[in-house]
Parts: sequence; structure tokens; C-alpha cells
Amino acid sequence: MNATTTGMQGTKAGKTLRTPLGRSPWLLPGFLAVWGFAVIVPLLVLLAYSFFESRNFSMIYRPSLKTWMDLFSSGRFEVTVRTLRIALTVTLIELAVGFPFALWLAKGNCSKTTRAVVLAMLTIPFFLDLSSRIIVWRGILDANGLINYLLLHAHLIESRWTWMLYTEWSVHFGMVVTYFPMMVLPIYMAINVIDDTLIAAASDLGASRARVLVDVIVPLSMPGVLAGVVFTLGPALASWVEPNMLGGGFVNMLSNSVDSAYGSLRYPVVAALSSFVVLMVGFILVVLMLVTRRIADIGTAFRSLQN
Repeated sequence: MNATTTGMQGTKAGKTLRTPLGRSPWLLPGFLAVWGFAVIVPLLVLLAYSFFESRNFSMIYRPSLKTWMDLFSSGRFEVTVRTLRIALTVTLIELAVGFPFALWLAKGNCSKTTRAVVLAMLTIPFFLDLSSRIIVWRGILDANGLINYLLLHAHLIESRWTWMLYTEWSVHFGMVVTYFPMMVLPIYMAINVIDDTLIAAASDLGASRARVLVDVIVPLSMPGVLAGVVFTLGPALASWVEPNMLGGGFVNMLSNSVDSAYGSLRYPVVAALSSFVVLMVGFILVVLMLVTRRIADIGTAFRSLQN
């Protein structure tokens, strides 16, 4: 019995992956220190910089709340609300479309070849410049673009559609196309590692497909959902290319205010606007985690994914 137990323990120990971080106790603290210095410290400096002022193109290094108060007194409150509304709408659209797509890709009846091709297509945009990808849509959505040309020659419309470009619709469209892989890939990875025996066991116990989705797949995929929301919402709040190229200057967002403040050398305003975006993302993430606690235990989901 002891030999068997020892053999089982040895087998379990043999399955444990030994990493350099596990062998050297000082590597993990060192990594965290470097990461904190490279990421956290600049954010804290950015936040501190937002409490200064700039007058006549010169900095005044005296703590003040004037820069933050000016954010909502110079028309930027409307811009902030518009940015938040567009970013949240894009994130919800991505989640509504991306989750079923990721579920089909991970657990659907698609071949390995199809899955490999789709994953490759999802990663292609990361190798292309965002401006190059977005500028193409101007020629497609323009009043004299490809869509209007085809619809007119097919006699499906009588006059050219002008609402497809330089509107909030075009900005939404550009963001949805841009950030779709960022939503799908984390959810796909979370769903893909869910053990198929759990799904089969739930079905054998009489659970319908809807119950399997709600009780098994959704709770265990929450880490991927949270990652997808963060990877989509953060860039959407700070988006600059889509509002400028597809909005044509008619859809102002926080990125436009940042660019304008940077051009006029108002660096504290730039720091305040950037800090405000980071704080909004953090606040929304905390709210989302509190809401998802009623659906699934995130810690349990992470442990299940690790197993």
C-alpha cells in the first residue's frame, strides 16, 4: 500500500511542471518589481502629473485640482459621455457576437482545418497597421464607394446612402471590426480548455443544451469573458484611428481631446484625460467582477481551467 501510494505521489509529482519561477524564489519578486517599475510607476507618475497646471506653454509644479475640474467645464463632459457610450456599445456588440462564435470555434462541429484557418484569419490583423486597415473602409463606405455602387447598379436603392461614413455608425462599425479578435480569442481559449467530460456528464444527467451552456460553459468561461471585455473596452475608450478616419472629425471622442491638448503642449490635460480613461476601465472592470460573482466564482473558474 505504501509503495502504491508512493508511486501515485511520484506520478502526480512528475506531472507537475517545474518552471524557472518555481526553482528560483527570487525570480518572481524580481519579475514583479520590473513589471511594476515598467507599468505601474508610469501610471502613478501620469496620475501625479495630472494635478499640475500649464500656463503660457510652461509647467506650474504646484498641486491643484484645476486640471481635473476643467475636464468637465470645457465641453469635455459631453465628449466623455459619448466616448463611454460608444465604447460600451461596441463591447456589448462584440460580446454578443464573439461569445457564440468562440463557442462554435471551440466546441462546435468544425474540423481542425477549419479551426486552424479561422484562428489564422483572426491573428492576421495583428500583423497589419491599424490605419492601413481602416482607411480601406473609407473607399467602401463612402457615398461614391463600393457599397453604393453595387446597390445602385442592382437597383436596390434610388439614391446614394450618405450615413455610412462620417457618422457614429461608421465609428461603431470600424471598432467592431477592429476589436473582434481581441474579444473572441480570450473567450475561445477559455472555452477550449473546458473538459468535454463535464459537458457530457451534464448531458447524461438530463441537462438540456441551454442548461449546459448556462451551468457549465458560461461559468467556466468567465475568465476569458473578463479578459475579452478588458481587451476590447480599454482600446475602445482610447480609440483614435476610427473616430478620425471614419468619423471625419464629426464624432469627437476623448482621443481627439488628448491629441488637441498634446498639440497645444497642455501636458497636464493629457495626463488627466489618460488617467481618466484608465480609471474608467478599472471602475467598469470592478463592477463587472461584482456582477459576475453572482454567475460564477472566478477563482473556481481559474482553478478549473488550470486543471
